[in-house]
Amino acid sequence: IGKFAVGGLTAAGILASLTPNFAWAQTVAKDDKDLKLGYETVESPTGNGSIKGYLSRPVKGKKFAAVLVIHENRGLNPYIEDVARRLGKAGYMAFAPDGLTSVGGYPGDEQKGVALFRTVDGKKMTEDFVAAAMWLKKRPDSKGKLGAVGFCFGGGMVNQLAVRLGKDLNAGVAFYGRQAGVADVPKIEAPLLFNYAGNDQGVNAGIAAYEAALKENKKKFESFTYEGKQHGFHNDTTPRYDAEAAKLAWERTLAFFKKNLK
Repeated sequence: IGKFAVGGLTAAGILASLTPNFAWAQTVAKDDKDLKLGYETVESPTGNGSIKGYLSRPVKGKKFAAVLVIHENRGLNPYIEDVARRLGKAGYMAFAPDGLTSVGGYPGDEQKGVALFRTVDGKKMTEDFVAAAMWLKKRPDSKGKLGAVGFCFGGGMVNQLAVRLGKDLNAGVAFYGRQAGVADVPKIEAPLLFNYAGNDQGVNAGIAAYEAALKENKKKFESFTYEGKQHGFHNDTTPRYDAEAAKLAWERTLAFFKKNLK
């Protein structure tokens, strides 16, 4: 029986099965002794003024390849913080900004987070992530190589950052994220990795045109579709999680970053 199995068909039981359990997301402990962990605030003058985020980096070492971690459409929740710690354990300096900073930050509740997310100006939020990316890349403990990984909304933001940052982005990994506009593809310089869910019609409708444009413009990319899996399959706090697909997609992500950042 999976950890998300529902014991009965009562409304309470169904609700419980759909509520994220963030204890399961703690693959890496919050007090892991191999990591330096904490929160930083980055100035974003063309965005919402500033954006706060979670910084994870190894204790050992002086300079690291950097990876921006971009959340789903609900803010910086414990799952995304754990992803940042996982990257820290893999030897990267990871920074996970909270796109909800301007409205008080992630509220500790997923549905409230989704509601708050809808109130934030999308263009300004994009500027916040651009500011966070460049701050991370230019930190004195950065090697100057920048990657980005995002999930859901964050996957789409990785594609947008590839357009916006050009050569300043060295690798991008999008998990089930919406594609950038075909007209913007010539601006992309970074190699990209796409991890799509097979059962995700809305996002997948844009794959063919995007990948055709990437090929036409001779851009480097790899694309994988995990058949039968749901949008959000990497998120190990929800019923959409698929352990096998998540493991494989994450292994591919780390291999991609190793190839392009280290």
